[in-house]
Amino acid sequence: MTQLKGKVAVVTGASRGIGEAIVRKLASQGAHVALTYKLQKDKADAVVESIKQDGGSAIALRADAVDKRAIQEAMDEAGAYFGKIDILVNNAGMLRVCALEEIDFAFYAEQFNVHVWGTIAATQAALKHFPKEGGTVINLSSLRVYQPAARSSIYSASKAAVSTLTQALAVELGPRGITVNAVAPGITRTDMTAAMPDERRRMIADVTPLRRLGEPGDIASAVALLASDDARWITGRTLLADGGFIGT
Repeated sequence: MTQLKGKVAVVTGASRGIGEAIVRKLASQGAHVALTYKLQKDKADAVVESIKQDGGSAIALRADAVDKRAIQEAMDEAGAYFGKIDILVNNAGMLRVCALEEIDFAFYAEQFNVHVWGTIAATQAALKHFPKEGGTVINLSSLRVYQPAARSSIYSASKAAVSTLTQALAVELGPRGITVNAVAPGITRTDMTAAMPDERRRMIADVTPLRRLGEPGDIASAVALLASDDARWITGRTLLADGGFIGT
Protein backbone atom coordinates (compact mmCIF):
# COMPACT_ATOMS: atom_id res chain seq x y z
CA MET A 1 0.00 0.00 0.00
CA THR A 2 1.15 3.52 -0.75
CA GLN A 3 -1.62 5.45 0.97
CA LEU A 4 0.92 7.67 2.76
CA LYS A 5 3.48 7.91 -0.05
CA GLY A 6 5.47 11.12 0.19
CA LYS A 7 4.29 11.87 3.72
CA VAL A 8 6.73 12.33 6.60
CA ALA A 9 5.78 10.94 9.99
CA VAL A 10 7.46 11.32 13.38
CA VAL A 11 6.55 8.81 16.09
CA THR A 12 7.76 9.39 19.64
CA GLY A 13 8.80 6.55 21.93
CA ALA A 14 8.88 4.06 19.08
CA SER A 15 11.75 1.64 19.63
CA ARG A 16 9.39 -1.13 20.79
CA GLY A 17 5.79 -2.14 21.42
CA ILE A 18 2.95 -0.09 19.99
CA GLY A 19 5.32 2.66 18.85
CA GLU A 20 7.40 0.24 16.82
CA ALA A 21 4.27 -1.23 15.25
CA ILE A 22 3.08 2.28 14.31
CA VAL A 23 6.40 3.14 12.68
CA ARG A 24 6.39 -0.07 10.69
CA LYS A 25 2.77 0.38 9.61
CA LEU A 26 3.26 3.97 8.43
CA ALA A 27 6.44 2.99 6.60
CA SER A 28 4.63 0.08 4.91
CA GLN A 29 2.14 2.59 3.53
CA GLY A 30 4.89 4.68 1.95
CA ALA A 31 5.64 7.27 4.64
CA HIS A 32 9.14 8.43 5.48
CA VAL A 33 9.42 7.84 9.23
CA ALA A 34 11.46 9.25 12.08
CA LEU A 35 11.22 7.55 15.44
CA THR A 36 12.41 8.88 18.77
CA TYR A 37 13.73 6.79 21.63
CA LYS A 38 15.00 7.54 25.12
CA LEU A 39 17.45 4.76 25.97
CA GLN A 40 17.20 1.75 23.66
CA LYS A 41 19.37 2.85 20.76
CA ASP A 42 20.05 -0.70 19.64
CA LYS A 43 16.36 -1.49 19.32
CA ALA A 44 15.62 1.80 17.55
CA ASP A 45 18.47 1.22 15.09
CA ALA A 46 17.20 -2.31 14.45
CA VAL A 47 13.74 -0.99 13.58
CA VAL A 48 15.25 1.55 11.18
CA GLU A 49 17.46 -1.06 9.53
CA SER A 50 14.53 -3.44 9.10
CA ILE A 51 12.43 -0.73 7.45
CA LYS A 52 15.26 0.16 5.11
CA GLN A 53 15.75 -3.49 4.15
CA ASP A 54 12.07 -3.56 3.18
CA GLY A 55 12.63 -0.57 0.89
CA GLY A 56 11.41 2.11 3.29
CA SER A 57 12.95 5.31 4.58
CA ALA A 58 13.57 5.81 8.31
CA ILE A 59 15.81 7.47 10.88
CA ALA A 60 16.09 7.14 14.67
CA LEU A 61 16.58 10.15 16.94
CA ARG A 62 17.36 10.14 20.64
CA ALA A 63 15.09 12.37 22.73
CA ASP A 64 13.52 12.14 26.16
CA ALA A 65 9.81 12.94 25.76
CA VAL A 66 9.84 15.45 28.63
CA ASP A 67 13.01 17.27 27.57
CA LYS A 68 11.73 20.17 25.48
CA ARG A 69 15.14 21.04 24.08
CA ALA A 70 15.87 17.45 23.07
CA ILE A 71 12.45 17.07 21.47
CA GLN A 72 12.90 20.36 19.59
CA GLU A 73 16.26 19.21 18.28
CA ALA A 74 14.80 15.87 17.19
CA MET A 75 11.92 17.54 15.33
CA ASP A 76 14.31 20.00 13.71
CA GLU A 77 16.55 17.14 12.60
CA ALA A 78 13.61 15.17 11.20
CA GLY A 79 12.30 18.28 9.42
CA ALA A 80 15.71 19.05 7.95
CA TYR A 81 16.36 15.46 6.89
CA PHE A 82 13.02 14.89 5.16
CA GLY A 83 12.14 18.49 4.33
CA LYS A 84 8.91 18.62 6.37
CA ILE A 85 6.72 16.82 8.89
CA ASP A 86 3.16 15.85 7.89
CA ILE A 87 2.22 13.47 10.69
CA LEU A 88 3.12 13.53 14.37
CA VAL A 89 2.25 10.54 16.56
CA ASN A 90 2.66 11.27 20.27
CA ASN A 91 3.15 7.72 21.44
CA ALA A 92 5.78 8.04 24.20
CA GLY A 93 4.28 6.84 27.46
CA MET A 94 4.59 4.77 30.59
CA LEU A 95 2.35 2.60 32.75
CA ARG A 96 2.70 2.95 36.52
CA VAL A 97 0.09 1.91 39.07
CA CYS A 98 -0.07 2.76 42.75
CA ALA A 99 -2.56 2.67 45.62
CA LEU A 100 -3.99 6.03 46.60
CA GLU A 101 -2.24 6.04 49.98
CA GLU A 102 1.15 5.60 48.32
CA ILE A 103 0.88 8.33 45.67
CA ASP A 104 3.36 11.16 46.08
CA PHE A 105 4.12 14.19 43.96
CA ALA A 106 6.99 12.49 42.12
CA PHE A 107 4.74 9.60 41.06
CA TYR A 108 2.06 12.04 39.89
CA ALA A 109 4.46 14.38 38.11
CA GLU A 110 6.30 11.61 36.25
CA GLN A 111 3.19 10.40 34.43
CA PHE A 112 1.68 13.80 33.75
CA ASN A 113 5.03 15.04 32.48
CA VAL A 114 5.39 12.16 30.01
CA HIS A 115 1.79 11.95 28.83
CA VAL A 116 0.63 15.56 28.94
CA TRP A 117 3.72 17.75 28.83
CA GLY A 118 5.42 15.35 26.43
CA THR A 119 2.47 15.63 24.03
CA ILE A 120 2.49 19.41 24.27
CA ALA A 121 6.26 19.75 23.83
CA ALA A 122 6.42 17.44 20.81
CA THR A 123 3.45 19.12 19.14
CA GLN A 124 4.93 22.58 19.67
CA ALA A 125 8.26 21.42 18.24
CA ALA A 126 6.77 19.72 15.18
CA LEU A 127 4.34 22.43 14.11
CA LYS A 128 6.89 24.72 12.49
CA HIS A 129 7.81 21.87 10.13
CA PHE A 130 4.23 21.22 9.00
CA PRO A 131 3.52 22.39 5.44
CA LYS A 132 1.13 25.30 4.94
CA GLU A 133 -1.50 22.85 3.68
CA GLY A 134 -1.77 21.33 7.16
CA GLY A 135 -1.12 17.92 8.62
CA THR A 136 -2.21 15.59 11.37
CA VAL A 137 -1.41 14.99 15.03
CA ILE A 138 -2.35 11.68 16.64
CA ASN A 139 -2.05 11.20 20.40
CA LEU A 140 -2.13 7.96 22.37
CA SER A 141 -4.80 7.86 25.05
CA SER A 142 -6.13 4.74 26.85
CA LEU A 143 -9.27 2.74 27.53
CA ARG A 144 -8.63 3.65 31.19
CA VAL A 145 -10.08 7.06 30.34
CA TYR A 146 -13.44 5.28 30.09
CA GLN A 147 -12.94 2.53 32.67
CA PRO A 148 -10.28 3.28 35.29
CA ALA A 149 -9.02 0.33 37.30
CA ALA A 150 -7.97 0.17 40.93
CA ARG A 151 -4.52 1.71 41.47
CA SER A 152 -4.62 3.34 38.01
CA SER A 153 -5.87 6.75 39.15
CA ILE A 154 -2.88 8.83 38.03
CA TYR A 155 -2.33 6.93 34.79
CA SER A 156 -6.05 7.16 33.96
CA ALA A 157 -6.20 10.87 34.80
CA SER A 158 -3.13 11.68 32.72
CA LYS A 159 -4.55 9.85 29.71
CA ALA A 160 -7.91 11.60 30.18
CA ALA A 161 -5.97 14.85 30.03
CA VAL A 162 -4.50 13.70 26.70
CA SER A 163 -7.99 13.12 25.29
CA THR A 164 -9.16 16.54 26.47
CA LEU A 165 -5.99 18.13 25.11
CA THR A 166 -6.74 16.45 21.80
CA GLN A 167 -10.15 18.13 21.63
CA ALA A 168 -8.76 21.54 22.56
CA LEU A 169 -5.88 21.40 20.07
CA ALA A 170 -8.25 20.30 17.31
CA VAL A 171 -10.18 23.52 17.81
CA GLU A 172 -7.01 25.61 17.97
CA LEU A 173 -5.21 24.05 15.00
CA GLY A 174 -8.18 23.33 12.75
CA PRO A 175 -7.99 26.72 10.99
CA ARG A 176 -4.46 25.75 9.92
CA GLY A 177 -5.70 22.58 8.24
CA ILE A 178 -4.32 20.36 11.01
CA THR A 179 -6.43 17.50 12.36
CA VAL A 180 -5.82 16.33 15.93
CA ASN A 181 -7.14 12.96 17.09
CA ALA A 182 -6.28 10.29 19.63
CA VAL A 183 -6.34 6.51 19.75
CA ALA A 184 -7.25 4.82 23.03
CA PRO A 185 -5.87 1.26 23.03
CA GLY A 186 -7.48 -1.51 24.98
CA ILE A 187 -5.39 -4.11 26.81
CA THR A 188 -2.60 -4.84 24.33
CA ARG A 189 0.21 -7.38 24.36
CA THR A 190 3.34 -5.27 24.94
CA ASP A 191 6.23 -5.04 27.40
CA MET A 192 3.96 -2.91 29.59
CA THR A 193 1.49 -5.76 30.05
CA ALA A 194 3.98 -8.64 30.04
CA ALA A 195 3.72 -9.11 33.81
CA MET A 196 -0.07 -9.60 33.69
CA PRO A 197 -1.01 -13.06 35.04
CA ASP A 198 -2.29 -15.53 32.45
CA GLU A 199 -5.55 -15.88 34.35
CA ARG A 200 -6.14 -12.14 34.06
CA ARG A 201 -5.37 -12.26 30.32
CA ARG A 202 -7.89 -15.06 29.82
CA MET A 203 -10.53 -13.22 31.81
CA ILE A 204 -10.12 -10.06 29.71
CA ALA A 205 -10.22 -12.06 26.47
CA ASP A 206 -13.38 -13.86 27.60
CA VAL A 207 -15.30 -10.61 28.15
CA THR A 208 -14.03 -8.95 24.97
CA PRO A 209 -16.42 -9.43 22.03
CA LEU A 210 -13.55 -10.37 19.72
CA ARG A 211 -12.31 -12.87 22.33
CA ARG A 212 -8.67 -11.85 22.45
CA LEU A 213 -6.31 -9.16 23.69
CA GLY A 214 -5.14 -6.47 21.33
CA GLU A 215 -1.89 -6.70 19.41
CA PRO A 216 0.39 -3.73 18.65
CA GLY A 217 -0.54 -4.03 14.99
CA ASP A 218 -4.21 -3.49 15.83
CA ILE A 219 -3.40 -0.12 17.35
CA ALA A 220 -1.02 0.75 14.53
CA SER A 221 -3.81 0.18 12.00
CA ALA A 222 -6.08 2.59 13.88
CA VAL A 223 -3.32 5.21 13.86
CA ALA A 224 -2.70 4.67 10.15
CA LEU A 225 -6.39 5.22 9.45
CA LEU A 226 -6.35 8.57 11.26
CA ALA A 227 -3.11 9.50 9.49
CA SER A 228 -4.62 8.88 6.06
CA ASP A 229 -6.65 11.19 3.87
CA ASP A 230 -9.65 8.94 4.54
CA ALA A 231 -9.82 10.62 7.98
CA ARG A 232 -9.62 14.17 6.63
CA TRP A 233 -13.06 15.08 8.11
CA ILE A 234 -12.33 13.59 11.55
CA THR A 235 -10.78 15.79 14.23
CA GLY A 236 -10.98 16.26 17.98
CA ARG A 237 -11.95 12.62 18.52
CA THR A 238 -10.59 9.76 20.57
CA LEU A 239 -10.91 6.45 18.73
CA LEU A 240 -11.38 3.56 21.16
CA ALA A 241 -9.49 0.55 19.78
CA ASP A 242 -10.31 -2.14 22.33
CA GLY A 243 -12.05 -4.98 20.50
CA GLY A 244 -15.36 -3.90 22.05
CA PHE A 245 -14.18 -4.35 25.66
CA ILE A 246 -15.71 -1.13 26.95
CA GLY A 247 -19.46 -1.51 27.28
CA THR A 248 -19.47 -5.26 27.76
